[in-house]
Amino acid sequence: MLAASRNLIAHHFTPLSLGKTPKSHYFFRPVRSSRYFRIVQSQTQPVRTSSTARVPSRNPNVIDILEERGLLESVTSQEIRSASSNPSLNPLRVYCGFDPTAESLHLGNLIGIIVLSWFHKCGHKVVALIGGATGRVGDPSGKSVERPDLDEETLAKNVLGIQKTLDTIFSRGQDLNLHVGSGGAVTILNNYDWWKDFKLLDFLREVGKFARVGTMIAKESVKKRLNSDEGMSYTELTYQLLQGYDFLHLFKNEGVKVQIGGSDQWGNITAGTELIRKILQIDGAYGLTFPLLLKSDGTKFGKSESGAIWLSPSMLSPYKFYQYFFSVPDADVVRFLKILTFLSMEEIEELEEGMKKDGYVPNSAQRRLAEEVTRFVHGDEGLLEALNATEALRPGAETKLDSRTIEDIAEDVPSCALSYNEVLNTSLVDVSVSSGLLSSKSAARRLLKQGGLYLNNRRIDSENKVIEEDDIVEGKVILLSAGKKNKMVIRLS
Repeated sequence: MLAASRNLIAHHFTPLSLGKTPKSHYFFRPVRSSRYFRIVQSQTQPVRTSSTARVPSRNPNVIDILEERGLLESVTSQEIRSASSNPSLNPLRVYCGFDPTAESLHLGNLIGIIVLSWFHKCGHKVVALIGGATGRVGDPSGKSVERPDLDEETLAKNVLGIQKTLDTIFSRGQDLNLHVGSGGAVTILNNYDWWKDFKLLDFLREVGKFARVGTMIAKESVKKRLNSDEGMSYTELTYQLLQGYDFLHLFKNEGVKVQIGGSDQWGNITAGTELIRKILQIDGAYGLTFPLLLKSDGTKFGKSESGAIWLSPSMLSPYKFYQYFFSVPDADVVRFLKILTFLSMEEIEELEEGMKKDGYVPNSAQRRLAEEVTRFVHGDEGLLEALNATEALRPGAETKLDSRTIEDIAEDVPSCALSYNEVLNTSLVDVSVSSGLLSSKSAARRLLKQGGLYLNNRRIDSENKVIEEDDIVEGKVILLSAGKKNKMVIRLS
């Protein structure tokens, strides 16, 4: 069974370049880059990439890789490029924060995990910070209203869920005999550990007096809220100082030199570099932001009709996760391959060129994207589950269905319960209506004539078809399909 599963996965995709090692170690396929963008520094604005000035590099470093793949928005100093590849310097220690606003991370958080992974692959030390303390305040960045307060029990549950997700993704790998970065184990910390005993008067004396109010309210995330009807509470205003102190604490006690985050985190990140410079009177702290995950039309990528694209399988099945990426528009798929996978740029260019050729099979690039991202987040087992469910739900598929496969997909498609006697020896037309798959017998007959009604993926042409004992999978369930998209799982009791 295990061998067959591996064969199915191997048939569907080229493995993502992750390797199996002890806990919290993982491998990535080396990337050969031939062109990079120059970063132009500004005294008052974030350092942003320029698409016109390019410089060659003999030894691509992590900043070059992120830049070429569209994962670099801004940096606080050009020095981060040399600091990340200077052989005479120690590897950088880099962190990204994840506030426990829900029990699972979502697709927007995945870019932070991927950027951390690129740093790790290039030999740097990586820290994932869970905001057990900052999550009690709520980051106002990108929010039009204040986040609702979370009770202690919910926060604790969320912290554990996020810790599990981070540990699982960073630890997962396969034996692919690939190059290993020297980054060592990924460290997962909780900022509540140093905030829980920090007294307000100490905070005001040690941190608050170094913060300039004018600078704080000039932050873009603050200005937008101050000019809105909602306004901003003092609690939210202090969030940037809390995150800034996190950076200072990690810089001082853990040797962390770089904080990364989405573009909406620029103000919070620079608050940290400023505190380090003022309080510790030391240079060498860097900030880096990556773009928010947007579609080509400017809308957020990471929401489905039913809500957020969660990374935890308990909140979103691997099948639905896979299907979300499989449905990416052609206009976005190449960019998402660069941002969300570890495929080499050469492989991605080949996929892009293939999309332009005659005979291109629609959604082939999307299939590769879905396979790579699903495997990174959910592992081989999750990808196999997604592929099995995808095959099981394809009308006309030759794969023999079993009750377990149908039950697995029942969470992702409509289902109902009917008694055994209501179904056995009853016409398919009647069952299609009584189950709720179709609205009327006339609609069912019309679909039959068009060849669009399926029983357990088998197309039915006869209007006189009745449900026989052999049609009930293992005496438990039936899968009906009206066309390719509308499904109904019927559980028999």
